[in-house]
Amino acid sequence: MDRGSFVDRREAERNTLGDLLLRYSREVSPHKKGGEQEILRIRKLSTDNIAQFKIAALTGKVLAEYRDRRLAGDGRRKPVCGSTVNRELTLISHVLNVASKEWDVHVAVNPVATIRRPRESRGRARRLSPAEEARLLAELSASPRNDLGHYEKGGSRNGSILPLTILAIETAMRRGELLSIRWSDVFLDDRFVRLHDSKNGEPRDVPLSTRAVTTLAALAKEDRPSSERVFPTSADAVKKAFTRACERADIENLRFHDLRHEGTSRIADRLDNVLELSAVTGHKTLQMLRRYYHPRAKDLALKLG
Repeated sequence: MDRGSFVDRREAERNTLGDLLLRYSREVSPHKKGGEQEILRIRKLSTDNIAQFKIAALTGKVLAEYRDRRLAGDGRRKPVCGSTVNRELTLISHVLNVASKEWDVHVAVNPVATIRRPRESRGRARRLSPAEEARLLAELSASPRNDLGHYEKGGSRNGSILPLTILAIETAMRRGELLSIRWSDVFLDDRFVRLHDSKNGEPRDVPLSTRAVTTLAALAKEDRPSSERVFPTSADAVKKAFTRACERADIENLRFHDLRHEGTSRIADRLDNVLELSAVTGHKTLQMLRRYYHPRAKDLALKLG
């Protein structure tokens, strides 16, 4: 202490990673764009054994073992891809940085920075066939009810999921962007939707196809206030409803975000200008746009003649 080199390690020895994750989810995550999904990730991470480690005992060796266990899977969880593990490690790293800078929790060296990151997964190129689309939309339709008003098998009980899915295919909007739309942002006469805060931080106007306009017009009601959300549901509810519909429709390896790939590829067939296409999808670079454009070889062959 006389030399001025004393470091107070009490908070690092008192708090576990789980404690910091919980505080982070309360104080930091709600202010982020993807905060809702990040909070869900934190909840899952908090159930792992690594959350029980004191910050003072959280070393590179501990995190490397966590990384390998997540990649290989164990009795509690299935194996996950490198991209998923990297997102979790990035989250842990940021939690530790915030705790060190703002919460007076001593972290001499961020242990995440000392370990190897797993290789990122290869980009997805999943397209939706016409037959799969028909089966999917059928399972996303409203569940039938019997004479007593009880739900019967088939369909979805989430009334927002069908029009949400159609809009995702027609506009290539992200799930978060779709869920943020309010009726005051919808301009059916001029056929566009206004996004005030997209993922890249810039607002944009998304043009609507005839199918998209018809879908939104069917949802519109005169007594709805202009501030009400068009799709009053959560990201987690969308994920669950979509996953269950895919299972009922016997569709494998399809995620909701794949609809952005599908939508981008379909719009690209109608817009030859790359600048126009990027204006619709919101991609800022050609490299990012290429990740979402997946033309079918047979369609390209037809264009070749």
